[in-house]
Amino acid sequence: MKKKIQPKFIFVVGGVLSGVGKGITTASLGAIMQAKGFSVTALKADPYINVDAGTMNPIEHGEVFVLPDGDETDQDMGNYERFLNIDLTSENYMTTGRVYKTVIEAERAMKYKGKCVQVVPHIPEEIISRIRHAVQKNNADIAIMEIGGTVGEYENILFLEAVRMLKLEAPDDVAVVLVSYLPVPSHLGEMKTKPTQHASRALNSAGLQADMIIARSREVMDKPRREKLAAFCGVRKDAVISAPDVETIYHIPTIFEEQGVGNMLLETLGMKKKSTDLSFWKDFSHRVMHPKKTVKIAVVGKYFGTGNYTLADSYISVIEALKHAAAFHMIKAELDWVDSEEFEKSPKAVERLREYDGVIVPGGFGTRGIEGIINTIRYAREKKIPYFGLCYGMQLATVEFVRNVVGKKDAHTVEVNPKTTNPIIHINPNQAKNVSENRYGGTMRLGSYDCSLAKGSISRKAYGSDLISERHRHRYEFNNEYRELIEAKGMRIAGINDATNLVEIVEIKDHPFFVGVQFHPEFLSRPMRPHPLFVEFVNACK
Repeated sequence: MKKKIQPKFIFVVGGVLSGVGKGITTASLGAIMQAKGFSVTALKADPYINVDAGTMNPIEHGEVFVLPDGDETDQDMGNYERFLNIDLTSENYMTTGRVYKTVIEAERAMKYKGKCVQVVPHIPEEIISRIRHAVQKNNADIAIMEIGGTVGEYENILFLEAVRMLKLEAPDDVAVVLVSYLPVPSHLGEMKTKPTQHASRALNSAGLQADMIIARSREVMDKPRREKLAAFCGVRKDAVISAPDVETIYHIPTIFEEQGVGNMLLETLGMKKKSTDLSFWKDFSHRVMHPKKTVKIAVVGKYFGTGNYTLADSYISVIEALKHAAAFHMIKAELDWVDSEEFEKSPKAVERLREYDGVIVPGGFGTRGIEGIINTIRYAREKKIPYFGLCYGMQLATVEFVRNVVGKKDAHTVEVNPKTTNPIIHINPNQAKNVSENRYGGTMRLGSYDCSLAKGSISRKAYGSDLISERHRHRYEFNNEYRELIEAKGMRIAGINDATNLVEIVEIKDHPFFVGVQFHPEFLSRPMRPHPLFVEFVNACK
C-alpha cells in the first residue's frame, strides 16, 4: 500500500494585472505534479461577494463553469479539470460571499458559543477549514490553490491572511508562487521589472514571501531581468521562471518543467525530487501546433463584445473543446467570432456563412441577437453546413425548425416571447416559481444528468454508448407537446432524460451533421479525452 504523505499546499497569487495567467499556471503546476506521480487537487478562491459565479456577467467575468454537483464556478475550474483530467466539486471552489455566509450562519446557530465573531481570525480560519476539507475529500498529496485578484487589493487580503496563518502553522508544507507581468513598453523596447517588484512588496506587506516568481511576458525573459527580480524580490535566481506568450497553453507544463519548476517546489516543500513524464503534453502540444490542415468554424453568439474588444473568455470551454477535437484529427480549428446581431440587422449577411466548414452556436440567455441566431441555423440546415447547437443553440434550432419546416411562423421560446401561441421552449413549473420570486442564483437545472440515446442516431454512434451523463445549466426546456410534430417532419429526438422525460438531444436526419444538445458537452472535454460530439462535429467539418 502506498504510504500517505502529509498534504502539501501550493498557493498561486497574481501581481500587476488580472488575467495574467494564474489559472493556467495553477493547472500546469498540477499537471507537472501529477506527472511526478502525486495525487493532486486544485482549488480556486474568488474574492467576490457573490456566493457563486452564476450571477456574474460573462462579458465581465468570463464563462461560468459548472461542476458535476451543479456548482456554478469561475472558468479556471475548467482549466483545472482539463489539465488534471479529474472532476472537481463545490468543495474546491470558494468566494468571499460563500465564506462569509458560512461564518454568519454559524454565528446565528451559536456555533461560536457566544464569542465575538471577528473578520480575523474567523474568516481566515473558515478558509483554511475549507482548504483542508477539500484536500481530505480528494485524498490529495498536493493541493494547488489559486487566489483570485491581484496582490495589493482589499478584496483578497483575507485569503492571503489565511495563507499566512497556514504557513505559520505548517511552514514546511506551504509554498507561494507569484505570477506577475513584465511589460515591454513599445516606446522603450525594454522589459520592465518594476511592476513585479511592487507586486512582491505588496505580497510581503501581507506577511508572505514568494518562493517562486512566474514572470509572464510577451517574450522570453533575459538573464539581467532574472537577476534583478531575484535581487529585489528575495527569490533565488533559478526560481525566477520565464513564462513567455505561447502558441498553445498545453505547451506550458513542458516550458515550466524545462526550467526545473516541479523539483524546486518539491524542495521548498521538504520533499524529494522526482522525475517527470510529460510525454503526453509534449505530444499533444505538438499536434496542436503542427496541424495537417485547417477548418474554418463560425462561432455565432452574443457574448463577444466589450467596448472595442472581443471577449472570447465567454466561451472558453467551447474553444478548448474544439481544440481537443481538432488535435484528435491532426487539424486546426480556425474560429471566427460572429455577433448574431449582424444577421439580425441584415438577414442577407448570413450568406457569408458559406465561407465556413461548420457553424456552432453556444449557450446564452436573453433576447439580444436571437433572430440572427435563428437565421444562422436556417442557413446551416438548408445549405447542409455542419451545425452544432449547445443549450440555447439547441433550443433555437427547434424554434427554427417549427417555424420554417413545420410552418408555425410564430413559434418561439417563452424566454423571448412569453405570449407566443406556439411555445416550443417553455419553462417548467419549478423554474417558473423561481423566476416569479426573483430567485435566480443557483436555481437553474444544474449539474450532471443522465441521457438515454436513440439507436441509429449520430449521438449514439459518437458516444458508443446507450446511456451518458452530461452537465447542464439552463432554466427553459423543450415543450414535449411538439415532439411528435417535429419528429414527423424529420427532426429526430436523439436523447432523453428518462427520469423527467425531458428532451436532451435533437438531430436532423438528412444532414452531414446537425445536432443540438440541451446540455453543455464542452464542460467534459479534456485533452486526454476529447468530447465525442465535438470529435464528430470537427470530423464533419473536415
